[in-house]
Amino acid sequence: MLRTNDNINVFNSEQVAGKRIFLFAGHYGSGKSEVAVNFAMGLSRLYSTAIVDFDIVNTFFRAAGARNELERGGIRVVAPVYANTNVDVPALPAEISGLFGDSAVKAVFDVGGDGAGAKAVSRYRDDFAKEDYANFFVFNIRRPMTSTLRQITEYFYEIQGSARLPFTAIINNTNLLGETGAQDLLEGLDTAGELSRRLSLPVAFSAYMFGAGGEKPYMPGEFAMRAAEMRIPIFIMKKYIHM
Repeated sequence: MLRTNDNINVFNSEQVAGKRIFLFAGHYGSGKSEVAVNFAMGLSRLYSTAIVDFDIVNTFFRAAGARNELERGGIRVVAPVYANTNVDVPALPAEISGLFGDSAVKAVFDVGGDGAGAKAVSRYRDDFAKEDYANFFVFNIRRPMTSTLRQITEYFYEIQGSARLPFTAIINNTNLLGETGAQDLLEGLDTAGELSRRLSLPVAFSAYMFGAGGEKPYMPGEFAMRAAEMRIPIFIMKKYIHM
């Protein structure tokens, strides 16, 4: 049976090991917040961890929405002022600055969707640049606006340009929640491979969600084999963020 703590290959990979700060960005609906939360949960089993809800644009599906789960896992949650209330003011807390240079803590940043959301990163660009960071671009080809390589690539450059911080790796999060089938997973892997070649960036991992819309404790064998052939680690996730 799959377990979310069976992600040792991801945390030992070249794109993750030795890094202290991790950013997750992508188009709205890519599932970047869910990936960021799962990543923080896994990271916290190994290190003291904080997660920053950097999404000051979209009021739904933000990392702060999983605050209770995160805090129970011993993770420090840093969220915009008024996050998860009826007032949505784009005010970033001052404690974010304290995370830079603090070698005792691993920090995960859930970046707002698209170019508008990524502008928060540009404010701290110099701070990020001084750190050993990983900046992940998350995509999901089963979303209307990112169903083709052209669309995905356009959002990649839009977000990177707005953040003014280069991406360092790609994350494939292709899924349809509980309706995800083997073909969806395989097409996601193929797209990740082509995107990697076009952008000259490695694929950090391919995410696999189970337990959403019904328990699916065993991933399709063809997906696992294809990922192994492509040398792409699989990151096993569970659903933490709910509306």
